Amino acid sequence: METFWLNLLSIVLIDLVLSGDNAVVIGMAVRGLPNPRRRQAILVGTVGAVGLRVTFTILAAILLAVPYLRAIGGAVLFWIAAKLLRPEEGDSVDRSASGFWQAVALIILADITLSLDNVLAVAAASEGHLGLLAFGLALSIPILMLGAGLVAGVLERWPWLNVLGALVIVWAGARLLVHDPKLEALWPMAEWQAMALGVLLTLLLVRVQGRPWDAHRSRG
Repeated sequence: METFWLNLLSIVLIDLVLSGDNAVVIGMAVRGLPNPRRRQAILVGTVGAVGLRVTFTILAAILLAVPYLRAIGGAVLFWIAAKLLRPEEGDSVDRSASGFWQAVALIILADITLSLDNVLAVAAASEGHLGLLAFGLALSIPILMLGAGLVAGVLERWPWLNVLGALVIVWAGARLLVHDPKLEALWPMAEWQAMALGVLLTLLLVRVQGRPWDAHRSRG
């Protein structure tokens, strides 16, 4: 019984830490949408994240055999961080339907990347107990919805915190790089080295994805 409660506490802590990454991505992606659209995008993102976690739970053994999967996921997160730092058309998300679906697409892409580590961590903590595993998946729903709404509200009030949100996403990507077994065999890295690499790549991607004068030229 003591082991059960320790595993339960582990799952709660894992969900709080790892679901926080998803919540930051969702919050940053929807920060420029009007409130009704924002709530819809958060709901879609949450449902997508939980659905992917259930799928990854079933396919975990297969996914672990895919070479460089985590390294690719880390690179994708660097791209997402750059995209969220440098939205299209200046410093606000398009409030039209296209802006809504752009936010949803970024959320789902991030969910695909981040959900794998969440599932593996919760599955390890549950030690094969299906009830604990189901509890971990269910607990992630309110954490994602409440966390994403809070992040979006804070970023709307203090836009300069977007940089901090991007660093959280880059840090999640750096962790994926460090824990990729194939990449580690070729290029062992400490977490601070992976973080430095992630920051450099993200800044490069911000530069590549668009320059301030590009938006002005397209409107001119």
